[in-house]
Amino acid sequence: GSAVRYGAMTRNGDGEVVGGIVMMLKGFNSADVVSRVKERMATIKKALPPDIEIEPYIDRTNLVDRAIKTVETNLIEGALIVIFVLVVFLGNLRAGLIVASAIPLSLLFAFGMMHVFGVSANLMSLGAIDFGLIVDGAVIIVEATMHHLGIGKERKLTQNQLDEEVYQSASRIRSSAAFGEIIILIVYIPILTLVGIEGKMFRPMAQTVGFAIIGALILSLTYIPMMCALVLPKKTGHTRNFSDRMMAFFQRKYAPVLEFALRTKYVIVCVSVALLLVSILVFSRMGGEFLPQLEEGDFAFHCILPQGASLSQSIETSLHAERIIKSFPEVKQVIGKTGSAEIPTDPMPPEASDLIIVLRDKKDWTTTDDYSELAERMLEKLSVIPGVFFEANQPIQMRFNELMTGVRQDVAVKIFGEDIQKLASLSAEVGKVIQSVEGATNPQIEQTEGLPQITIEYNRTQMAAYGLAIADVNRVVTAGFAGTATGVVFENERKFDLVVRLDSAFRTSIEDVADLTIPIKDGNQVPLSQVAKVSFREGPAQISREDAKRRVVIGFNVR
Repeated sequence: GSAVRYGAMTRNGDGEVVGGIVMMLKGFNSADVVSRVKERMATIKKALPPDIEIEPYIDRTNLVDRAIKTVETNLIEGALIVIFVLVVFLGNLRAGLIVASAIPLSLLFAFGMMHVFGVSANLMSLGAIDFGLIVDGAVIIVEATMHHLGIGKERKLTQNQLDEEVYQSASRIRSSAAFGEIIILIVYIPILTLVGIEGKMFRPMAQTVGFAIIGALILSLTYIPMMCALVLPKKTGHTRNFSDRMMAFFQRKYAPVLEFALRTKYVIVCVSVALLLVSILVFSRMGGEFLPQLEEGDFAFHCILPQGASLSQSIETSLHAERIIKSFPEVKQVIGKTGSAEIPTDPMPPEASDLIIVLRDKKDWTTTDDYSELAERMLEKLSVIPGVFFEANQPIQMRFNELMTGVRQDVAVKIFGEDIQKLASLSAEVGKVIQSVEGATNPQIEQTEGLPQITIEYNRTQMAAYGLAIADVNRVVTAGFAGTATGVVFENERKFDLVVRLDSAFRTSIEDVADLTIPIKDGNQVPLSQVAKVSFREGPAQISREDAKRRVVIGFNVR
């Protein structure tokens, strides 16, 4: 016979398909691994029959490419803005370009150090780079040099004289430039000490920023003075330009404000303290989250049927939900994963399904342009399926939550205790409280009881009358319904157990269990119902533990 099925995979509401996942080894680059997998899949396709197709439904490279593109755009735009501001405020095109040239060189140094220390390029590591911090030391050196050259009478310097002037000005100011960069570096030291999930998330950010600042510090002490001596004009003196007139304008506006603040210093201090207290109050009432939600471009809907639902019923419900979701023009395909696979990398009970919804490009959307609103509309359409709990999430976000806390939802309440029934009653009460909280989705309560089970209670008096032992009856029941290995079958070098059990036609109902015949010593047989009471009874659906303690989880997402 066939092995017992514990799961299934469906697609677009058309029927079942065969699915698989590629698991990346720790420490490897996801984009490179996916690229190599695609190359290997192209080779595998050539060996398959023509009517079999292989189609990926979750490809991390799309999200990675979009994230890197966002970072690249922000870095380029930020660099251009910084260059523009430098040129305008320094009032010298050559000086502005000297300072701006420190940006790509510092990033080059940072990228090299990231490669050496194994830090990957992602939103967290590259998104925290601040060009203002990078050019800080270079601005100090260049501005000091220009100020030094602008003092005194107008004259034309030789290259040796210019080198000496730049050396003198940079020597006087280099300690200030170095201390400024070092102070900024010290700020990131506490982040480098983080461990666990926090360290995994934020240490790359601190490392990348630190590498960039160290590179900028080295450049401000070596490269920037050299470029000043090489590029700045040899003619000393200063001619009034647009930058001077702009700063004079700001100075005229700022001077009266400064004088007013000095005259009313006690009032200014009191107002500042009051604003500080107000900001503390406002900050304490602000919402918070570990990370801002990232639009991955796909959905992952969790579908849960009532406790004890069969696998066939879960598959039928999943297919129905897929057909409803596929009716949206924004949906490219829907993949449903029900229960546990043959290799249970992501085990779930038969009544639970994950619906992976692959969306088209946002420019092709017609129902709505809002990502969250589209999920709400899908949930509204799915509400026509009675008795089923649906929850919207995103593929990577769901897995990330599960890895951090063991729960797929954004927020989880864990209750620890020894009594399963007490845990179930308390979890129901907590669920009611959560439902009353504004901004919380319907809570998903971990089902710890309510699973129908066939229970056999032996009548010891009757068993003694027939001369039966409990171990003998257990052995017959196990062989009839679970199967017992009676031999070994060899197929070339592979070995399989030869399992004997009742035909599937005699394993369909509780009556079949009650009618199972038990051999007795005189050679006759008696039905199991003569020596035991066979009945349905609700038992524990699952028992979850954390740190060797029983617990139940109530999870919910934030709207």
